[in-house]
Amino acid sequence: MKNYEALKQQGDVIWNIANLLRGPYRPPQYRRVMIPLTVLRRLDCVLESSKDEVIDYHRKLKADGKYDAETIETMINHRFKLSFHNTSEFTFQNLLGDADKLAANLNNYIAGFSARARKIIEKFKFDEEIEKLDEANRLFEVVKQVAAIDLHPDRITNIEMGYLFEDLVRRFNEQANEEAGDHFTPREVIKLMVSILFTHDDLVYREGKVIKIYDPTCGTGGMLSESDKLILHPETGLNPGANLQLFGQEYNPESYAICGSDLMIKGEEVKNIVFGNTLGTGKSKEGFVDGDGHPDERFHYMLANPPFGVEWKPEKDNVTREHNAFGFKGRFGPGLPRINDGALLFLLHMISKMRPAPEKGGDGSRIAVVFNGSPLFTGDAGSGESNIRRWIIENDMLEAVIGLPDQLFYNTGIYTYVWIVTNRKRAERAGKIQLINATEFARKMKKSLGDKRKRLGDGTDGSSTEPDGSPNHIAVITRLYADFQHDARMTLGEIETNIDPKRDQTKSLCVSRVFDNREFGYLKITVERPLRLNFAVTDERIQRFQTGTFFESLAISLKRKNKAKIEEEILEGKAAQAAILAVLQTLKPAFAEGQLVKDRKIFEGQLSDAFKAADLTLDLPLKTALLAAGALGEKDPSAEICRDKKGNPEPDADLRDTENVPLPKDIELPLPLDYESKKNKGKVDVDPLLKLVRAHCEAYLKAEVLPYRPDAWIEHNKIKVGYEIPFNRHFYEYEPPRPLAAIEADIEQLESEIMAMLKAVTA
Repeated sequence: MKNYEALKQQGDVIWNIANLLRGPYRPPQYRRVMIPLTVLRRLDCVLESSKDEVIDYHRKLKADGKYDAETIETMINHRFKLSFHNTSEFTFQNLLGDADKLAANLNNYIAGFSARARKIIEKFKFDEEIEKLDEANRLFEVVKQVAAIDLHPDRITNIEMGYLFEDLVRRFNEQANEEAGDHFTPREVIKLMVSILFTHDDLVYREGKVIKIYDPTCGTGGMLSESDKLILHPETGLNPGANLQLFGQEYNPESYAICGSDLMIKGEEVKNIVFGNTLGTGKSKEGFVDGDGHPDERFHYMLANPPFGVEWKPEKDNVTREHNAFGFKGRFGPGLPRINDGALLFLLHMISKMRPAPEKGGDGSRIAVVFNGSPLFTGDAGSGESNIRRWIIENDMLEAVIGLPDQLFYNTGIYTYVWIVTNRKRAERAGKIQLINATEFARKMKKSLGDKRKRLGDGTDGSSTEPDGSPNHIAVITRLYADFQHDARMTLGEIETNIDPKRDQTKSLCVSRVFDNREFGYLKITVERPLRLNFAVTDERIQRFQTGTFFESLAISLKRKNKAKIEEEILEGKAAQAAILAVLQTLKPAFAEGQLVKDRKIFEGQLSDAFKAADLTLDLPLKTALLAAGALGEKDPSAEICRDKKGNPEPDADLRDTENVPLPKDIELPLPLDYESKKNKGKVDVDPLLKLVRAHCEAYLKAEVLPYRPDAWIEHNKIKVGYEIPFNRHFYEYEPPRPLAAIEADIEQLESEIMAMLKAVTA
């Protein structure tokens, strides 16, 4: 393995060439030129030894006229044991022989690559930069200096070139930090994810094992590169003899080109990186329907950093169609999140790519995914988000959630969380979920990169952010995960954070807790209270009745064309209105002194007698309108309960409330409750669930509600199941405020300092 410093020096040479671009380009734009040129130079060096033979063989096959272009490419690759080739007469050396035609010849050189390589390179849109460089009279000098760099495989191996390229991508992306967060995950976060994903996992150590790793939002390929490094590194790798296959999908053209180029540079199969939208728009794109780029593949390990809080409107029709048509046979069976955040859709997609679990004869899969806080708790019971969490937890796939510090990412300062999801849990983790509080595991950076002001300590200098090195937070967090302890604690001093040196370094924090799966579930019950009304017939209440929908609709005709009929119906309606009001006028004297009837049954009898005496029919719609609250009725807590025909209390919608009740401690998961979909909307049978939890809910009502509202009851048929992961609540520890005397002393000290400063100014 080449010395790291030697590789860094090579990277510095390329980095310094970028200074030639100053003027036509701003520093954040340098990568548009330097990254594709580095790729082209490496490919040029790789193909150098076989270049002339490839061109001769290509000419011969073309002259034969027997084969199409695709077959010719396959034959060339097979003959020369290549994964790509170039049939252009140009190389980086002879390109410089004709400075006047350099732009045209460089485009010709790029067009000479085989289809897969050309498809990746074209995503850089480098032809636009060639034109810009040529117009600015910078093209020749830049190409000349890049051509002078020796990137031949005899000098720099594939894995070394991968590290060099990865370092350049990181440096250029950090320089363009206002954009980096869209497709670049901080390297130390990736290291943590990869480290935890492979901890205590026997699969990764099997000699010669084919291991498939996948990132559905692969960006520039950082997660795939780190996985490759951790497993295959010839000196420190977990299993250098493994047969590793990397897969990914990316919809950003430049990021896709960088990731694909990285694989080409390492000599790996580039067809495994697909360009397109993973969730899918359903539209035909570049020869296939936009969506899952690896529909027939299943993977051992998956990592992703899907977009935070991004709407999925472009994919809505396709995703909803798949959810409705395929249910759990598709990718999105449990439900769909709200339209303004599609992060959980990517996790469902990844779960659909899992290999069969060990108990089903497979070797299972492990997933690490970065989310913001929203997927932990957004969505009420029965919502898409809650149902997704429920399905994952009840099927015992959520293994751990790791809370990271804020200000770790380039384009957002929010707290982030790594979820570990698997269908091959170790025996001691079955039915359990570990929460790791790593929010204090951070080091302050000397120079901010966009919103990134902190980093996880990884035992290195962090690219000169900490010249004296840093603690290895990644190793500590990984150990916390491996130890799997409940209520594990560390002091700030042990954590070695330098964010606020003034804090008490002896302060103890809980950093790991372990819970049963069911502790994240709850029952949302609907608590009803009875409707209580008093009644009276007064001018005010009659007026309220007159402005109601029922009364006004009596004088509205439903006819559309027959004017005579319209007028006739309106006249009839006005007559009916007058007759009703006349009856109500006969009842007014009984309430002239402010009398109230507090029993609806009694008042209903009075109404019936009055209408009968006037020879008018008191039908159900009219009676309902008259007795309604806001007409002749009025809410009154002291009134008798209003009951239906069966004598049951009628609920008052204004007094309706909900309570979240923890699941019973002895209940088994998964719960006997179907997931609501388009096919069974409003028809989910709750009876099997109620058999298990009705008594539990009634006990909760008796203990928590009835002492304060003795007339309340539960409407059991409205029961819903919810799941949430209240991460912060589980690590909250009450800290009493400082004594008033101490606060007062601080204020007096500040006042003294301010007065001293004022005297100094006015002296």
